Amino acid sequence: MSPSSSSSLRSTFSASSQSTTQSRLANIVGHMAPSGPNTTMFPPETVPQAAEDPLFGLMAAYRKDTFDKKVDLGIGAYRDDNAKPWVLPVVKKADDILHNDPNLNHEYLAIAGLPEFTSAACKLMLGADSPAIKEKRVTSMQTISGTGAVHLGALFLSKFYPRPQNQAIHFSSPTWANHNQIFTNVNLPIKTYPYFSAKTKGLDFDGMVGSISEAPEGSIILLHACAHNPTGVDPTQEQWKEIARVIRQKKHFPFFDCAYQGFASGDLARDAWAVRFFVEQGFELCIAQSFAKNFGLYGERAGCFHFVAGPSPTASDTTTRIASQLAILQRSEISNPPAYGARLASLVLNDPTLFAEWEANLRTMSGRIIDMRRALRTHLEELGTPGTWRHITDQIGMFSFTGLTEPQVLRIRQDAHVYMTKNGRVSMAGLNTGNVEYVARAVDRVVREVS
Repeated sequence: MSPSSSSSLRSTFSASSQSTTQSRLANIVGHMAPSGPNTTMFPPETVPQAAEDPLFGLMAAYRKDTFDKKVDLGIGAYRDDNAKPWVLPVVKKADDILHNDPNLNHEYLAIAGLPEFTSAACKLMLGADSPAIKEKRVTSMQTISGTGAVHLGALFLSKFYPRPQNQAIHFSSPTWANHNQIFTNVNLPIKTYPYFSAKTKGLDFDGMVGSISEAPEGSIILLHACAHNPTGVDPTQEQWKEIARVIRQKKHFPFFDCAYQGFASGDLARDAWAVRFFVEQGFELCIAQSFAKNFGLYGERAGCFHFVAGPSPTASDTTTRIASQLAILQRSEISNPPAYGARLASLVLNDPTLFAEWEANLRTMSGRIIDMRRALRTHLEELGTPGTWRHITDQIGMFSFTGLTEPQVLRIRQDAHVYMTKNGRVSMAGLNTGNVEYVARAVDRVVREVS
């Protein structure tokens, strides 16, 4: 065989061998790959695309808007009269103290959080002289703000609250949108009770009490402690007494959500009145407490969950057992809560001088919002805007249910670049002396033109 023939043979053999190897590799890869056109275990029919959160979608639309007179009435965060975020002066002082502390470190907190924070938060909520505190009938757990507190409470109730008839948790219609998701995610059935009267733009008290009375015995009743979100409508003290009577009669379990203590009226004790009344009446209950709004610590996620046992010889043992289970739930979810916001709030809550300054800061925020309510109502009435607008000043806290319909909301956003949620809820903190008349005129126009 000639050298050239030998070389040609080797080349042919090599190409054939390479082709066979590649074919075998392709065959192996083919066997290893998932069958069918999908290469994921999570196709759209299993994990559908979720709808965008309406509020955050509204915020995104506002940010993209280039109109120079646009107004953001959607965001649930305080703004000063220049439409800027306001860092409370007392929080700035606490921040300086914290950063100048030579012993400051970044070690883990305990599972239950910063003890000096949770104990001060409990006193703030229940009152320093509360019998429940003195009798050791309260256990407190630091949480990821109010959302985390609601979630921890929901998780605890889902696992331990006896519901032989599959009793639901009942909350107001409407309520904070996240309530639906939080309780559904822990497999608690949800129902609603009437709350807001579209006719009076106030509380549908008879509907609320009637529905709670008709709920199966032993249901869980979620209550907004003050500054109801989204309506800004709160029961009177006499109405709270009747609500408590019905809840006791039906042996329901009260769950208070308190996100606006001190921010609603400027008076910490007044805003906690309903919670304290229920505790004084001997209810076993739980409370979700947020420090986002009243400290301006939105991004620091400082909150507390409190469980209060009713008076009994074994109440202290009950809270000890519940605290042990809450710790297990907390450990499996977040291990331990974040330190920074809790440390800031703790410094203020435990120092009489800083606490007094904080109260003044609260009066500044709540007072400005009250002023904006008056201004908006005055402008609307001066314009002769169709309808009655007294509800703007009757309601309290950050939010107001204006009574605007969804078509009116969409038109006012399109024409005047005024942003609010589709149900007509506005954040009063978004109003200021520079835009309140503009907003009033926009509302006047849309009420006249759109039914």
